Amino acid sequence: MAAVTSSTLSKLAPLEAILFDIDGTLCDSDPIHFCAFRELLQQVGFNNGVPISEEFYSANISGGHNDDLARVLFPDLDHDKAMKFMDDKEALYRKLAPEQLVAVEGLHDLCRWIEDHKLKRAAVTNAPRSNAELMLSLLGLTEFFPVLVIGSECDRAKPFPDPYLKALELIGASPDHTFIFEDSASGIRAGVAANVPVVGLTTRNPEKVLQDAGASLLIKDFQDPKLLSILEEIKPTVAAVEQV
Repeated sequence: MAAVTSSTLSKLAPLEAILFDIDGTLCDSDPIHFCAFRELLQQVGFNNGVPISEEFYSANISGGHNDDLARVLFPDLDHDKAMKFMDDKEALYRKLAPEQLVAVEGLHDLCRWIEDHKLKRAAVTNAPRSNAELMLSLLGLTEFFPVLVIGSECDRAKPFPDPYLKALELIGASPDHTFIFEDSASGIRAGVAANVPVVGLTTRNPEKVLQDAGASLLIKDFQDPKLLSILEEIKPTVAAVEQV
């Protein structure tokens, strides 16, 4: 895995852009989503009122798009009513997030490195726009990302490549000199389908799941020595940075 990884990412030199998922990538938000889902699903009698487990959440919910999740969780319910549940869950998430949301270790150091090297960037998420904007605000990254792509505002959300392809187009970046940070199998599949290498964060999801989805490299957080080594190898030259 390591040899393939180095080879895959080394080909990106000189690095031009980095695309970021938000939930579970910029911040460890899954515990908040899990709590919101568990509470509301129990209220509506899902699974005969037995609270969902973290394993169920990871396997069936994490990284999913709300429209798809509504069908998976409530296959026999009117879709509009199922989507009302999803809206209520997002509202509860937004209520909980301000007191619980924390950045993944090393995020702000990485953002400064990206700014210093004048790399292009975008945030790409399946989260509703209101959630995404709240998370970026809480993390102090609203101004850092000139582009925010929302899956539901594309023709198809992740795991389809459309959101990442749209981001590349909007920031004017080549997939040959770009990579993606993702934490879910759904997001990794979207990046792979867009022909962009994906670095998977093992924030919450099992390593094997991320590997099987096609991640080129797995890291614990943004301080991982493996990531820092790769960035040093593929960073733009000083001259190239000054010309941007």
